[in-house]
Amino acid sequence: MNPPVTLLPLRFLFAGLVAFAGGSTLAAAAESELPAIFNGKDLTGWKNAEGNAFWRVENKVLIGENDAAKKGNMLWTVADYTDFVIEFDVRWKTSTERGVDTGVEMRKPAIQLQLGISGSLKVDMSGSFYTGGKPAYPEVGQAKEAKKLMKPEGEWNTFRIQAKGDTFTCWINGTKAAGYTDAKFSGAAPLGLQIHPGVVMKAEYRNIRAKAL
Repeated sequence: MNPPVTLLPLRFLFAGLVAFAGGSTLAAAAESELPAIFNGKDLTGWKNAEGNAFWRVENKVLIGENDAAKKGNMLWTVADYTDFVIEFDVRWKTSTERGVDTGVEMRKPAIQLQLGISGSLKVDMSGSFYTGGKPAYPEVGQAKEAKKLMKPEGEWNTFRIQAKGDTFTCWINGTKAAGYTDAKFSGAAPLGLQIHPGVVMKAEYRNIRAKAL
């Protein structure tokens, strides 16, 4: 008698479920390995934080906002990073035509992941790498599909940045958005959150986690 034909598929189905569960567990474990670098209460672990009028914490959210003089400011981690992964949620609302201009600065010499409107290009370059060179936003490092990956303005979006060797990668809401390779940006440096000068802006961050690789 031939064995019931349902046994083999069920066996594979069970194995698949185990593998899926194991994969989910591994993914969750990998995420848990990113320790928080913002505690949701104050600016412990960040430089120039005490008495800094540009940054404050409300309801577990880190808020960066410029003053009436539209001065710029950088909030830096105490720790330096060379190879690293950082992940965070960020949101903003455009209050003026100029829009929000912020970002995450890393390495020496400085390279930045743009969030919001580029001051030089006057367009939204979120998820793109800014090098300060010519061109300031190399085409290969631009997140050209960022608008499709991001939620509507004012909602939280999750960004993940990895710097490993000479390669920089950005994910937006779990999807790879941009990659850039340049050996020039190799030095260890703190991670910085930017308030761009000359702009009326407010950006909010939460769940900021990072680790050195």
